[in-house]
Amino acid sequence: MCATFTDDDEGKRVVNANGEEIGMIQSVEGGAVHVDPDPGMADSIKSKLGWGDSDEETYMLDEDNVESISDDEVRLHEM
Repeated sequence: MCATFTDDDEGKRVVNANGEEIGMIQSVEGGAVHVDPDPGMADSIKSKLGWGDSDEETYMLDEDNVESISDDEVRLHEM
Protein backbone atom coordinates (compact mmCIF):
# COMPACT_ATOMS: atom_id res chain seq x y z
CA MET A 1 0.00 0.00 0.00
CA CYS A 2 1.20 3.49 -0.76
CA ALA A 3 -0.07 5.35 2.29
CA THR A 4 -1.57 8.79 1.87
CA PHE A 5 -1.89 10.62 5.17
CA THR A 6 -4.09 13.62 5.95
CA ASP A 7 -4.62 15.83 8.97
CA ASP A 8 -7.50 13.49 9.90
CA ASP A 9 -4.91 10.82 10.76
CA GLU A 10 -3.53 12.86 13.67
CA GLY A 11 -4.22 11.10 16.97
CA LYS A 12 -4.59 7.63 15.46
CA ARG A 13 -2.90 4.68 17.11
CA VAL A 14 0.02 3.11 15.26
CA VAL A 15 0.06 -0.67 15.69
CA ASN A 16 2.35 -3.43 14.52
CA ALA A 17 1.19 -6.40 12.45
CA ASN A 18 0.10 -8.16 15.67
CA GLY A 19 -2.12 -5.25 16.71
CA GLU A 20 0.17 -4.10 19.53
CA GLU A 21 0.26 -0.32 19.91
CA ILE A 22 3.69 1.15 19.25
CA GLY A 23 2.76 4.83 19.22
CA MET A 24 0.38 7.55 18.13
CA ILE A 25 0.42 9.93 15.18
CA GLN A 26 1.36 13.29 16.60
CA SER A 27 1.19 15.34 13.40
CA VAL A 28 0.94 15.21 9.62
CA GLU A 29 2.81 17.97 7.82
CA GLY A 30 2.94 17.99 4.04
CA GLY A 31 2.53 14.23 3.91
CA ALA A 32 5.26 13.66 6.53
CA VAL A 33 3.96 11.71 9.51
CA HIS A 34 5.42 12.21 12.99
CA VAL A 35 4.82 9.43 15.53
CA ASP A 36 5.07 9.74 19.31
CA PRO A 37 6.39 6.26 20.21
CA ASP A 38 5.03 4.23 23.10
CA PRO A 39 7.61 4.45 25.94
CA GLY A 40 7.70 0.65 26.22
CA MET A 41 8.36 0.03 22.53
CA ALA A 42 11.23 -2.40 22.01
CA ASP A 43 14.49 -1.07 20.62
CA SER A 44 14.38 -3.80 17.97
CA ILE A 45 11.16 -2.33 16.54
CA LYS A 46 12.63 1.18 16.63
CA SER A 47 15.65 -0.12 14.75
CA LYS A 48 13.51 -1.80 12.07
CA LEU A 49 11.64 1.48 11.57
CA GLY A 50 14.93 3.37 11.27
CA TRP A 51 14.23 5.34 14.44
CA GLY A 52 17.63 4.66 16.01
CA ASP A 53 18.61 4.91 19.65
CA SER A 54 18.10 8.63 20.22
CA ASP A 55 15.43 9.91 22.57
CA GLU A 56 13.54 12.02 20.05
CA GLU A 57 10.07 13.24 20.98
CA THR A 58 8.62 12.11 17.65
CA TYR A 59 9.88 10.05 14.73
CA MET A 60 9.09 10.12 11.02
CA LEU A 61 7.02 7.18 9.79
CA ASP A 62 8.05 5.89 6.38
CA GLU A 63 4.86 5.21 4.44
CA ASP A 64 6.50 2.08 2.95
CA ASN A 65 6.07 0.48 6.42
CA VAL A 66 2.29 0.99 6.39
CA GLU A 67 -0.01 -1.96 5.67
CA SER A 68 -3.33 -0.15 6.10
CA ILE A 69 -5.06 2.93 7.48
CA SER A 70 -8.48 2.61 9.13
CA ASP A 71 -10.74 5.06 10.92
CA ASP A 72 -8.89 4.63 14.22
CA GLU A 73 -5.45 3.12 13.55
CA VAL A 74 -2.49 2.80 11.23
CA ARG A 75 -1.28 -0.81 10.90
CA LEU A 76 2.32 -1.53 9.92
CA HIS A 77 3.65 -4.43 7.84
CA GLU A 78 5.11 -7.39 9.66
CA MET A 79 8.72 -6.70 10.55
